[in-house]
Amino acid sequence: MEGIEHRMLNVNGINMHVAEKGQKGHPVVLFLHGFPELWYTWRRQISALAALGYRTLAPDLRGYGDTEGPAAAEKYTCLHVVGDMIALLDALEAHDKVFLVGHDWGAQVGWYLCLFRPDRVRAFVALTVPFSPRRPKMKPVESMRAFFGEEYYMCRFQKPGEIEAEIAKYGTGEVLKKILTDRKPGPPRLPKENPFGISPNASPPLPSWISEDDLKYYADKFEHKGFIGGLNYYRALDLNWELTAPWTGARVNVPVKFIVGDQDMVYTTPGVKEYVHSIDGFKKDVPLLEEPVVMEGTGHFLNQERAEESMNRLHKKVYMYSFMDSLIDLAGWSVWSGDFAIDTLYYAECDNYGPGSGMTSRVTWPGYHLMDPTNASNFTASNFVAGDGRLLFTGVPYTGSLM
Repeated sequence: MEGIEHRMLNVNGINMHVAEKGQKGHPVVLFLHGFPELWYTWRRQISALAALGYRTLAPDLRGYGDTEGPAAAEKYTCLHVVGDMIALLDALEAHDKVFLVGHDWGAQVGWYLCLFRPDRVRAFVALTVPFSPRRPKMKPVESMRAFFGEEYYMCRFQKPGEIEAEIAKYGTGEVLKKILTDRKPGPPRLPKENPFGISPNASPPLPSWISEDDLKYYADKFEHKGFIGGLNYYRALDLNWELTAPWTGARVNVPVKFIVGDQDMVYTTPGVKEYVHSIDGFKKDVPLLEEPVVMEGTGHFLNQERAEESMNRLHKKVYMYSFMDSLIDLAGWSVWSGDFAIDTLYYAECDNYGPGSGMTSRVTWPGYHLMDPTNASNFTASNFVAGDGRLLFTGVPYTGSLM
């Protein structure tokens, strides 16, 4: 794609491919793809946001595309992939907080990044996958088997080599085409007989939002790399559950926008819709969550299917927080030194000009008035910055006497 730079960087013990556009020093937007995708899923958003003045980064995640990936599933835990992202940002000298955008597994990686390293995230736009709080009583794979059955796709992905052989049987291109364009409501199931629902005699036409060239790009990369890297994220689910025990009950204290399609297989899975729209659910676990956006007539891959609209929503979110940062930087405020601030506050009555400012009722100029501590406290920053609720995502501890 024109103007997109491709780089290979050694990060966290692996060589990672990243697509980049935009100038160094500009606000960074980090895009994280899902399964079965690549950096390429963000091809439209990368260029569009770079043209608006942002530095856009879109890596192939560990085990995908041109990024290296170990064969062992235990090398794909949440700690590994978050470590990859932190090392990538450091290698690219993106030390300020970034705007994070994630889809599918990229959204899940984004949730972990917000949970473990909120100091590196300015705001998060999560597409299709909401936050999933840790359930301490049962491991996730066991829980999914009990609730959805053995044919549930995440359960079918667990045994190494099994689903890979089925993909090879039906052909990489046809399987990718089916996954990328499928609109069957959740929960997704892969029966032993024809797990992907592919007809041997007919291949459905591609929708307008993905071309034959796009599909070929994906197919060529997965044909060369294989699916084991992407599948290992699912095979590390129980490991993630063990590793995240210290975060049981933890909340995500980063500003979040959640966007999903009404025909999305995750959103239509039993229980998800109720969690997303419940005050005691999603909003409780993510206190700085904005009102979720549900796109009508849209499936799981909304970042491609509704690329322009999703990009506009991303830009609105990123611009809003960039603008807020330009107006106020809480870290630059100082705490009162003794009575200095109180003793130097004053008010004065001034002349009044313009229509309706007649002289007859004007007060006589009385000069300056010093304020006592009680009156002065009404004008401190703590009164219009609403305590912890406003300060959480800045990383600045709440102080009641900011000036």
